[in-house]
Amino acid sequence: MSGERRWKFALSTRWLGYLGLLIVFAIACGFLSHWQFERRDERVSENARITGNFDREPVPIADELPTLDAFSIDQEWTPVLLQGQYLEEEQLLARSRPHNGLPGFEILTPLETSDGQVFVVNRGWIPTGDAQDSPDHVPAAPEGEVTVVARLKPGEPEIPGRSAPAGQIATIHLPQFAEALGADRVYTGAYGLLSAERPTAETGALTAKPALSEGNHLSYAFQWIIFAIIALLGLIFGLRAEYRERNPDDPKVRRALAKEQERAGRRGKTDAEIEDEILDRAGA
Repeated sequence: MSGERRWKFALSTRWLGYLGLLIVFAIACGFLSHWQFERRDERVSENARITGNFDREPVPIADELPTLDAFSIDQEWTPVLLQGQYLEEEQLLARSRPHNGLPGFEILTPLETSDGQVFVVNRGWIPTGDAQDSPDHVPAAPEGEVTVVARLKPGEPEIPGRSAPAGQIATIHLPQFAEALGADRVYTGAYGLLSAERPTAETGALTAKPALSEGNHLSYAFQWIIFAIIALLGLIFGLRAEYRERNPDDPKVRRALAKEQERAGRRGKTDAEIEDEILDRAGA
């Protein structure tokens, strides 16, 4: 029998179906692996921004954000310096903000600078109240002229269908502040995480310096590649096993079986094999 005819079974509907499943699985593994590589790259970039920006000396906000909508992700965590007055009556609470496993809010207080522009400052996290979906206590912002150092963060997109009661906001969507306070004077490219203010006042829990970590994304990426390779090897071994079963007269198959029997003889019989022989003799 020719080699082509011996392998003809591999073109059966069953094995072509296995091949199709393998291709789909390999493509899925490739996409998932690529996604994990991308997530690792994002973490590496985030670590670089934290390392390069978090501990910088504060610079005037006009130097860092020359226009109201200016912001680049490379500026994230950069400390900026502002002077002005808090507009506490325009303050909103960002809802559904977890912190150390607890639900709560973040205090978003607009700060009007001496030149009339408004920058939103996140004055920290506070917990949800004991008996209602609102905090029991909201720390008051200092009155009068203040000097503030805040670290830049990008605004958040609006989520359709998500609403919030009066005095609260579903996401830190800066255009919402612009609608209330005037689109021509509110910074909409970024807001700030409070780092320090003078005179000092009670705040919520302020954001600490994030830990630098790349996570497990690299190992997960290689795991998806390994899964695809294992699936390919499984298909190859399955084909090989069926070929040997269908073609016991093939010289290569006979030699392979002989080698396996020789190795089995050298290693001695296992307990299971000995037990099978005893049972066979007892049955005879």
